[in-house]
Amino acid sequence: MLLGHLLDLVVGDPRRGHPVAAFGRAAAAVERLLWRDHRGAGALYTAVCAGGATAAAAVLERAARRSPTARTTVTAAATWSVLGGSGLAREARTIAAALESGDVEAARARLPHLCGRDPRALDADGIARAVVESVAENTSDAVVGALVWGAAAGVPGLVGFRAVNTLDAMVGHRSPRHLRFGWASARLDDVAGRPGSRLTALLAVLAGPNPRGAVDAWRADAHRHPSPNAGVVEAAFAGALGVRLGGPLSYGGRVEHRPVLNASGRPVRAADIERAVRLSRRVGALALVLCAGAGALRERGAARRAARRKAPGRAR
Repeated sequence: MLLGHLLDLVVGDPRRGHPVAAFGRAAAAVERLLWRDHRGAGALYTAVCAGGATAAAAVLERAARRSPTARTTVTAAATWSVLGGSGLAREARTIAAALESGDVEAARARLPHLCGRDPRALDADGIARAVVESVAENTSDAVVGALVWGAAAGVPGLVGFRAVNTLDAMVGHRSPRHLRFGWASARLDDVAGRPGSRLTALLAVLAGPNPRGAVDAWRADAHRHPSPNAGVVEAAFAGALGVRLGGPLSYGGRVEHRPVLNASGRPVRAADIERAVRLSRRVGALALVLCAGAGALRERGAARRAARRKAPGRAR
């Protein structure tokens, strides 16, 4: 996991042939085959896509089990494939640079690379707010959540979490086509994302410039957000950074009125994007240390249990 995180920092995402993008294309093809305006069809779709990816990862991990080098390679490659911290920071900083140079149109054009917001009606501060919210949410989704599941379940945990998160991004929204079909993916993502989102918020409290503000915003506002996971991390980031997040937003012409998070904070400015990226990096680094340590302990315990099974007559 440490090696995979280092690869994400140094190499970043591949420009072509990214495994997550390949999974997305395969999931889109399965959707065309299975789509019905029904929750049952969506549940089958989720099981086929997320279950298939997780099972393939389990087979790969099992095949590499006997060789330490192969196991390290497989785990590092899976970690690198599912982490998105470098890409998140790069996109956020690109938009921040455009805003700071006064090129709002360039920032609007770039925003869809980071999140699904409709940028046409956003001014510079609105774009900055969208970026900070996306950095907060994706710190959990693209970094911490994956590491948590990697520590808990190895390569299948890494791949399975990323698959579920990708399906939620594809079909888990409230559009007419996906309101029923995407229900299972959205609910599964809520469940899978819960431990990572809580750890992200906790680490934002510890690593942020205003721990008390992060705790106060988390306690006061997180439960008011429609997402049980995004609300936690966005509120903690808002309090830690001393800014105000939430409020009206638009997805594909559909306007949502989100609750304000950390109402006592000031409006987001372009300079806050870099502050959010730095906080995201600190949170990711702390999560890596914790999760890699937990994963090592899990592996050690599994090795000891396997040794005991092989030597049943050994004196205790």
